[in-house]
Amino acid sequence: MLFFLVAFPLVVAGATMLVPSARVRAWMVPATALIHAAATAWVVIDVPAPMFESWLQLGPLGRVILGLLSAHYLVCSLYVPTYLAARAERPNRVFCACMIALLGTMSLVPISHHLGLMWVGIETSTLATAPLIYFNKTPRSLEAVWKYLLIGSVGVAFALFGSFFLASAAVHNGVDTSLLFEDLVRDAPRLSKPWLHSAFVVLLVGYGTKIGLAPMHTWKPDVYGEAPSVVGALLSGGMTTCAFCALLRFLQISNAAGEGEGDVARDLLLVFGLLSMAVAAAFMILQRDYKRMLAYSSVEHMGIIAIGLGLGGVGTYGALLHLINNSFGKAVMFLAAGNIHRACGSRLVTDTIGAIRRVPASGALFLLGLFAVTGSPPFGMFLSELAILRAAFDGSYVVAALVLVLLATAFVGMSSVVIKVVHGGPAGEVAREREPFLSIAPPLAALAVLLALGIYLPDWLHGSLELATGFLEKGAL
Repeated sequence: MLFFLVAFPLVVAGATMLVPSARVRAWMVPATALIHAAATAWVVIDVPAPMFESWLQLGPLGRVILGLLSAHYLVCSLYVPTYLAARAERPNRVFCACMIALLGTMSLVPISHHLGLMWVGIETSTLATAPLIYFNKTPRSLEAVWKYLLIGSVGVAFALFGSFFLASAAVHNGVDTSLLFEDLVRDAPRLSKPWLHSAFVVLLVGYGTKIGLAPMHTWKPDVYGEAPSVVGALLSGGMTTCAFCALLRFLQISNAAGEGEGDVARDLLLVFGLLSMAVAAAFMILQRDYKRMLAYSSVEHMGIIAIGLGLGGVGTYGALLHLINNSFGKAVMFLAAGNIHRACGSRLVTDTIGAIRRVPASGALFLLGLFAVTGSPPFGMFLSELAILRAAFDGSYVVAALVLVLLATAFVGMSSVVIKVVHGGPAGEVAREREPFLSIAPPLAALAVLLALGIYLPDWLHGSLELATGFLEKGAL
């Protein structure tokens, strides 16, 4: 079943290229997602044995990440048929094939327990998303693709060098070289500390580029602004989750090494996290493009997660919970923004003022999404941010104060944009646009998940998060 989760979407993606009907190709995306979600539920509940000499296996962290990726992709995939029907003038053969292939390549990351194989999963996911970003085929989307590939290539190159550094940490001290994470965690106390420290720094820069931590975030505003909204949702809630999964595995190795290596890694995460929040808050103030505003919101939340990991303990638990909340929160915002963009024909705030009169459901979802992603109760992000703040107050009042100030600044900047888009007063009468059911249902479902997680955290999810937190904190196998 582990192999099936990767191979099945890739096979269907190849078959999609041969299907002559554009409408059938569009519906193959959610159909594949539904089968994949069912298979994911199976392996998460009944964890299968490792495969291929333990290269593929599902550990405590992988169960959380894989379940999140599959559920988030399923919600986004339901939006695809309606979106492509509204863009019938565009050929969708490559778009649908790459969308389905992306599900397989992302699934490879959380089940890979081999350092090189996990890197391959992230790199192939990057390549699969490039044609999706260029779907509109405009000069600006072409520029965004090149920026994405260029900066992303530098990032994955750094990640590869970091992997070499980690192998060198073993060779330098005479430890048998292995790229399996279980072996690296077991042998972590025997690794060369200078090489291990250097490896984490390089890996943080490499995978931090894929995550979008400042100052490696410069590709995000252009890509999120030019890509179709459903692609933006998958990038901000799916690809970033994969990159964090990779970074978490290396953090686990640092924690297992002892002698303060975990503390060094956490300090770096704190610095990058605070910097990301500060940069995002500054650029969200007076932002005129609401899709670029969502890109900076993603940078902010990546910073929040990094801070939680840097604080450790309950902060790590909060960071994992925030990964889940961020994925569904971005699905709400990007899909609702896509509906507004399609109805108004512009991403500029000045051209979409009073959008709730033109598209009432999408406007309401965009407004509710604002409260969800800014950590307002009763939505789930309130609980995850509260857990991270609790860890901050336990560790450093300075960090806690900075986080609170930056959260407030980001809220002011983001709310000023969203409220203008939704509730401004347009001149004259505005014709109400038809909103297809499948353009509203996916963001509504994502919002319902956020609301449910804010009211009640299921025991099975709480237990999975606690198990994954202990797995990362103790460096246990």
